[in-house]
Amino acid sequence: MRGKSVIALVLVAMLLVPVQAGDVNAQQTQQEDPKQPNANNTTMYMYHDGFADAWSHFAENDTESSEEGELREEKDNGIIDINLRFRMKPDLDKRLLMTTDGEFRGNFKIDVGGDWTNDNNGPCNNDCENLNITVFRGASEVYTNQFTGIQQGEQTVPFAFAVTEDHMEWDGRDDSPIIEVTMKLKGNEQNGLIPGTVTGEQAWFAIKLGMESKFEMPISEDSWSEEFQAGDDMMAEEDAPGFTLVVASAALGMALFVNHRKENEGTE
Repeated sequence: MRGKSVIALVLVAMLLVPVQAGDVNAQQTQQEDPKQPNANNTTMYMYHDGFADAWSHFAENDTESSEEGELREEKDNGIIDINLRFRMKPDLDKRLLMTTDGEFRGNFKIDVGGDWTNDNNGPCNNDCENLNITVFRGASEVYTNQFTGIQQGEQTVPFAFAVTEDHMEWDGRDDSPIIEVTMKLKGNEQNGLIPGTVTGEQAWFAIKLGMESKFEMPISEDSWSEEFQAGDDMMAEEDAPGFTLVVASAALGMALFVNHRKENEGTE
């Protein structure tokens, strides 16, 4: 009977090893997506195809983005209505935890011309709008600001806001970051009374893409731990198969012990 017990225990050990090795191999072969945040990269960049599609992610370049490295719109006479939503693409695939007392920081490079102030000194007649930047965590707004100090020409627009308890955690796809940029500018350029001359001025708006327009997230190092990524519910689901196997092994060992004891009692 002792020989049978040893064989049974060896079989149990063989059942346990493949499950553990499979999990380890799966973790080792999993490749890090450069478009997702990681321990070495927590900065998101803005991209646009030059036509209608805007997006963002954590890689420093994107071959699908405009070759000119900017999105630009111009109008001689009339309103330019900028309404850009840079949603992370692909969606955020992990949970993120921000650092306590951390700070989100943005730095966008733009080039503007025309009028946008509604101050009666230009063509705007309450139909223009200052530059506005809004940050969303999924559907929830976490920051918005109107920039009243924008000047004519090319410039960098910095912004920052503190981490609060309400947006400490960003929970995967449903909390993918979105950055909205809006502005309304107006041009009033037209032909003058003298042929070949013009009056007024053209309006334009351009935003630089890639590394020139970025958003830095204060992601805590704790985000990359297996425990945080799993979460309570995910931990329970992942541990269930291994736990079941351990219970089954224990039951088998107990059965062998009881049978062995009965045989010993029968021989006494």
